[in-house]
Amino acid sequence: MESNKKYWKGLEEFNKTSDFVESNKNEFAEPLPIEDVLNEAGLSTVTPRRDFLKALGFGLGAVSLAACQPAPIHKSVPYLIKPEEVIPGVPNYYVSSFKGQSILVKTREGRPIKIEPNPNAGEFNNGTDAIAQASVLDLYDVSKLKTPVLKNEEATWSKVDAFVSAELAKAKASGKKIRIVSSSVYSPSTLAVVADFIAAYPTTKHVQYDAVSYTGIIKANENSFGKAVVPKYNFNRADLIVSFGADFLGTWISGEEFTSQYMTNRNHKSLAKGKMSRHFQFEAGMSMTGTNADTRVPIKLSEQGAALITLYNAITGANLAGGALPNNVTAEKALKLAGKELLQQKGKALVVCGSNDVSTQILVNAINSAIGSYGTTIDLDNPIKRYAGNDAEFAELQNEMNRGEVAAVLFLDSNPAYDVSNSKAFTDGLSKVPLKISFSDRKDETSVLCDVIATGQNYLESWGDANSYEGTYSIVQPTINPVFDSRQAEQSLLIWSNAPVKEYFQYVRNNWEKNILPGIGKTWNELLQTGVFSAPARPAGTYTFSLSLAAVAPSVLSAGKALAKDIELHVYESAAMRDGKHANNAFLQELPDPVSKVTWDNYVALAPKFAEEKGLAEFDLVEVKGSNGYAIILPVLIQPGQARGTASIALGYGRTKVGKAGDNVGKNAFPFLSFSNGTLQYATTVTISKTGGTYQLAQTQTHHSFEGRNIIREATFAEYKKNAAAGTGKKEEGHKSYDLWDKYEKPGNNWVMAIDLNACTGCGSCIVACNVENNIPVVGRDEVRRRREMHWIRIDRYYSYEEGDKSVSEEKEIAHMENLDNVTVVHQPMLCQHCDHAPCETVCPVLATTHSSDGLNMMAYNRCVGTRYCANNCPYKVRRFNWFNYWNDSRFDNYLNNEFTQLVLNPDVTARSRGVMEKCSMCIQRIQAGKLQAKIEKRPLKDGDIKMACQQACSANAIVFGDANDPESEVSKALRSERIYYVLEEINTQPGIGYMTKIRNTDSPTTIA
Repeated sequence: MESNKKYWKGLEEFNKTSDFVESNKNEFAEPLPIEDVLNEAGLSTVTPRRDFLKALGFGLGAVSLAACQPAPIHKSVPYLIKPEEVIPGVPNYYVSSFKGQSILVKTREGRPIKIEPNPNAGEFNNGTDAIAQASVLDLYDVSKLKTPVLKNEEATWSKVDAFVSAELAKAKASGKKIRIVSSSVYSPSTLAVVADFIAAYPTTKHVQYDAVSYTGIIKANENSFGKAVVPKYNFNRADLIVSFGADFLGTWISGEEFTSQYMTNRNHKSLAKGKMSRHFQFEAGMSMTGTNADTRVPIKLSEQGAALITLYNAITGANLAGGALPNNVTAEKALKLAGKELLQQKGKALVVCGSNDVSTQILVNAINSAIGSYGTTIDLDNPIKRYAGNDAEFAELQNEMNRGEVAAVLFLDSNPAYDVSNSKAFTDGLSKVPLKISFSDRKDETSVLCDVIATGQNYLESWGDANSYEGTYSIVQPTINPVFDSRQAEQSLLIWSNAPVKEYFQYVRNNWEKNILPGIGKTWNELLQTGVFSAPARPAGTYTFSLSLAAVAPSVLSAGKALAKDIELHVYESAAMRDGKHANNAFLQELPDPVSKVTWDNYVALAPKFAEEKGLAEFDLVEVKGSNGYAIILPVLIQPGQARGTASIALGYGRTKVGKAGDNVGKNAFPFLSFSNGTLQYATTVTISKTGGTYQLAQTQTHHSFEGRNIIREATFAEYKKNAAAGTGKKEEGHKSYDLWDKYEKPGNNWVMAIDLNACTGCGSCIVACNVENNIPVVGRDEVRRRREMHWIRIDRYYSYEEGDKSVSEEKEIAHMENLDNVTVVHQPMLCQHCDHAPCETVCPVLATTHSSDGLNMMAYNRCVGTRYCANNCPYKVRRFNWFNYWNDSRFDNYLNNEFTQLVLNPDVTARSRGVMEKCSMCIQRIQAGKLQAKIEKRPLKDGDIKMACQQACSANAIVFGDANDPESEVSKALRSERIYYVLEEINTQPGIGYMTKIRNTDSPTTIA
C-alpha cells in the first residue's frame, strides 16, 4: 500500500514560503566573488572580450594558486632524545575516562587529538556522546588560566599554598564552618581526598549539587524502598517503555548507555528475529527521545500528574482522585492503551519520568512496582553512582553563608554563580565568606568572586578514577604533560591538609592497590592497560511498594494546578550544551540541535497554533518573564510537536565568563528554576510579550531541498512482519535503466556503508566525531545563517503526517496527525553517498573529484579550483565549499585562529584552504592505516579492522562500514536485509550507502474497550 505520509524538513518547506522557494531555486547561497577577484587584479567585467579572456585566465588562475598555496613553513626540531614510546607518524592510544565513560585517547607525537570508546568496557562500551567527542578541544582552549591567581593577580603555587594554609588555619581556629561545594563526585580517590581534608579540618562538610538535579529520584527511592540511589535502568530488558518527559535517549541520566540498550530491541538484528520493543512518550516539548517514540502524545506540564494517576488507576484498578484529562482526550486514550499493555508485559516493562519532584517520582515507583519492574528492568542494588547531589543541602549552604557561619568555601567542578536558581542569594551570601577558593581552569562566573583560583587541569592532563556504577571502575590517566602552570584540585587539597602523600598519582595508586584491586583480582599495570574493571554484579532484588498514596497524589495534583495558569515553561537540557560547563567548545556550539537544528543560540519554542493565537511569528523577539520576576529576551522558534500552552527554553546558554566562543551566546534559563519541597523544580509559569524586534536563528535544516522526492521510507512493525520489504518501495517488476558510465570491476575492496534508520536517534555524536577526525572547521553563527556550515555528515530531521487516511481504530486515532502540534519525526544521516555513477565526477573540469578502484569518491584538494559544479550536480547536497580559511582567519576568532588550539588538528588529514570543495572521504586515512597495519602483521585485512569515525562514536550502532566484496562482513549482511533501500536510486547514481527503512511499532495487540 502506498504511504499517505508527507515529509518536510521545516515550516518554511511545509508552508512553501517565498524565501524558501527563492533560496532553493538558487543552488548556491551566494555567488562567487568574481568581481572582487578581477578588481583586485586591476581588471573589470566590463573589459572588452579579448582582454576579458586574458583577465579571466589570470584571475581564475590566481584563485586556483591561492587555493593551492602551501601552509606557512615552520621549522621542526628533531628529538634529541626520542621518547621510547613515540614513533613519529604512528598514533599512541591511552585508556582514560570522561564523565564515567571509559574511553581511548588517541595521541600523535604527544598531542591528544581524538576520543574513542574503550573496547575493553564490555557492556559499558556504548560509543560516546557528542560531549565526549568534543572534549579534546577543551584541552587546547586559550581562554584557560595559565597560572594560579591570588587576589586577582597571577601568582606562584608557593604563594598560593602559603596564603591558603594560613587562612584555613584561621578558619579552623575560629570554629566556623568550611564547605567544599562540588557537583556529584563519583571518583573513589577524590572522595578519599575530601575525607582526608575533612579529617584535617573537622568543621568541613562536602556539599554536592548538580545543576540538573536528580535529587527527586534519590529521595523517592529512599522514601519508597530505603535506597537513596539513582537505580540502574535496563532498557534492553524492556519490551514496553512508557516515558513522561524523560529524554532518556538524550540528556536524562545516561543517554549514550540507554541508547545502546534501547536499540538492542529495535535495530536490524532484533527486527530480523521478529522482535521490537514498543515506546510511548508523553511530554510537553519535543525531545530527541520523543522523536524516536512509536507513539508520542503532547501533554502540558500541568497534566503530567493527572496522566500518571490515570496510568496508575488503569494498571491497579485503584480509584485515586484526579485521574482525568478532560482537555486532552487523545492523551487519556493513549494512557488507557498503555496501561493495558503494561499489564500484559509485566516484568518486561518500564515507566520513567523526568520530573525532579519527590511525590511524582514516588508515584512512578508505585507504577513500576505494580508492573513488576524491580529486579528486571530496574535494579536498585547496582545503582548509578554518578549522581549524589542534594538540593536541600545546597539551599542550606546559602542560608549558612548569609548568616555568616561559613569561614571558607572551596568550589570543585562547580559554578553556582551561574547555574543555580537564585544566583543573587548565593552571591550575596558568598560575599560574607572570608576565604573563597575555586579550582576552575578559567575565570568563570564564580571564580572571579574568589580570593584564590587554584587553576585546575583538564582531564587529559590528570590522574583520577571513576565509579560510575556499583562495582564498575575506570581509570583516568594523563595523555599529555600539563600545558600550563596548573595543578589538580585533589593535589591542592592534599597539600593544604598536610597529607602524608601529596602527589596525587601516588595517592590514586595507593588507594587502588589497597581498596579496589584486591577485590577484583587485578594489578595496577593491568588496570592501566584495560582502563576499566567490573566486580560481579549483585543479584538485583525485587522490591514491593507499600507506601500509602493518600498524601502523594494530592501533592502531585497541586503542583500541576499551580502551573495551569499563564504559559507553562519547560526548562530542559539541550543535547549539545547540557548544563553549560562546555559552553566555550565551538564544536558543541555549532552542533545542530537534534530537533530544531538551531546552532549557537537558545530560543523560546512554541507550538504553531499557540504562537498563532498569541500573534507571534518565527524569529520574533519576545520577553519571557517568570513568576519570580526574572526576565530574558529570546527569539521565538515555531516547534511542531510542542504542547499548546507551553514554552520550552534550553539551559546551558547565557554564559558571561567562559571564553571567546561561549561568552554571551543565548540567555541563561537557570534563574527560572525554583526550589520547592526540598528539590529544584524545572517547571514554572511565565508571561510572553513581543518586543517588536526580530532575530534570525542559525538553523541548518532547510539549507537543501530534495524537491518532494521520496527520501524517507518507513513502515509499521505489523506491515514488516507480513513483508520484510514493506515500505522500501521495491517492485517485483523491473525497469530498464540507462547509464552514462562504464561498469568497472572492484577486484580488491569495495567499501560501502549501511545505515539503520531505526537505530539513529539523531543525537549528533557522529557529526562531532567527524569534525574532530577530519579537521572540519567551525564557521560561526553568521556563516551558518548564510548556509555555509561545513559538516561532512548531517542528520536530516523530517516531520511527517498522514494524509487522507483516517482509520477508525483507536491506535490510528492516537497517531493521526490532526495538526502541526502533533507530528512524527524521522532522523536520516546524510553524507557523501560515494556513488559508483557519481554525477559530480562528470562535471568537474579539472578532475578534482574521481572514483577509486575500491568504490570511493575521492577529492584532490590541490586540483580543485572551486567552480562548485560538483555541488550543483550532487543530488544529495553533501558537498561543502570553503568560503574562507575558517581555521586561520581572524574573522573567525572563536575556534582555531591560534597556533595553540591548532594542536588539536589531525596530521593525517589535510587542513583545507580557501576555495576548494570538500566532503566525506569515508575516512580514507583510517582505511589506509588499517591496510598498512594488516600488511605489517602479514595477514589479510579483517572485517572490523577499519571503523569510520562516525561509526565508532555511534552509541546505537546505526552505522556499519566494511567491504562489500567480503560476503561475511557485517556490512554485506546488513545490505542483504529486506529493509535496505537506496536514496534516489531511481536516478541510477548507484550509491555506496544503503539505508534500512524506519519501522514504528504503532500497531497494538489490544484495543480500547
